[in-house]
Amino acid sequence: MNALIYGLGRSGRGVARYLKKLGWNAEWIDQKPQEADLQLVSELGFGEGSVDRKYTWVVAAPGVPIDHPDLEKLRSNGAKVIGELELGFLTRRTPVIGITGTAGKGGTSVLITQLLQASGLNALIGGNFDPPFLDIIEDAEVAVVEISSFQLERIHTFRPHVAVITNMDIDHLDRHKTVEAYHAAKWRIQENQLSDDTLVVMEELKVPEKARARILSFPRKPEQIKLLRGDVLLDAAELPRGIHPANAQAAVYAVESYLQQIQKTVQPEVLREALLESKAVKGRNELVASHQGIDYVVDSIATRTIAVKSALEQAKAPIAWIVGGRDKGAALEPLQDVVQQKVKFIVGIGEAGEAFARPFNLPHQVIFEESGDATIREAVKAASLQLPQGGTVLLAPLGTSFDQFRDYQDRERAFREAVTCYTKEP
Repeated sequence: MNALIYGLGRSGRGVARYLKKLGWNAEWIDQKPQEADLQLVSELGFGEGSVDRKYTWVVAAPGVPIDHPDLEKLRSNGAKVIGELELGFLTRRTPVIGITGTAGKGGTSVLITQLLQASGLNALIGGNFDPPFLDIIEDAEVAVVEISSFQLERIHTFRPHVAVITNMDIDHLDRHKTVEAYHAAKWRIQENQLSDDTLVVMEELKVPEKARARILSFPRKPEQIKLLRGDVLLDAAELPRGIHPANAQAAVYAVESYLQQIQKTVQPEVLREALLESKAVKGRNELVASHQGIDYVVDSIATRTIAVKSALEQAKAPIAWIVGGRDKGAALEPLQDVVQQKVKFIVGIGEAGEAFARPFNLPHQVIFEESGDATIREAVKAASLQLPQGGTVLLAPLGTSFDQFRDYQDRERAFREAVTCYTKEP
């Protein structure tokens, strides 16, 4: 096989290692390759490619728009443009549970993995976060894969045994241009499923008429987590901090339906105990510290309206809300009610700080220092001073991190360090 890896980075490195294992001939293209990328492809014996050459397959990284001119040219030369999901599905038949959605897909993926492992299966997680999908499919008995809309743009035959759509809202308009195009990309997760597969969706979503899979619906705010036959596993209030009830219900339905598919006995007590012992994704609506009555909560990855709304709903009032970064088209209107009910003060940070803070007509301060770390330090201090009687300092930024940070994890690190410094001051 003759392949081109278009875009290195985390996804491309996984593709390169996998192609080498397959014994394929491969070349690569990357506009700004990192030193680690160049070292890896050199060790693997893969040379630099060209869009003027002919390839059988082009494995394009999720960060590359599917209509990029280079990809169009490669298609015109006869190449099939795919992504890592399609490559893995074409070459390995490892069972897959795929999870997508505007928010909650990471937390739901982690829960599904924990429940499957508790049920005795060698379930491994990967996909949209580390490790890449291709790094796990050879060792997994079942692969649990968090899937972004960018990844779903480049599938053709990829078929998960169980697909989960946690919810749909507005996101990535800078890439997809319209909400309709973004939602259409999400729905692609089920387009190759058959009647013996399962599609788990939030009950308010309108499933496409052509869907062939078994449909299981769950509520947005379940008060109890139930099995498919209706037996109650536990009350939503019993879930550990950071575990959203809707994610828990989606996870239970996904796991139970997969266990049925492979004819493995469902053990309710095992699932219940696994839920009670489950752990939220690090950095997602996580309590970093409590100091003088103030909870410091980080949710740096909350860059979607629906995720920010959930973080605000779960936080202890009054809230000093740190919001901002780089705007990617997030909607503010759906946040108005919860902000008016629970937020006392808003600290706007970064490029979109003023634009995000002003529409809520609440007391606010905008901070945009020369470095991201300095911005966060000042934001934590300003927010804390607004809560003399206690409450929550919440970083749920709504904007992306790329105005002042490498990524959301870098922004999370800055928040943790700022909280540590502030709470240690005399």
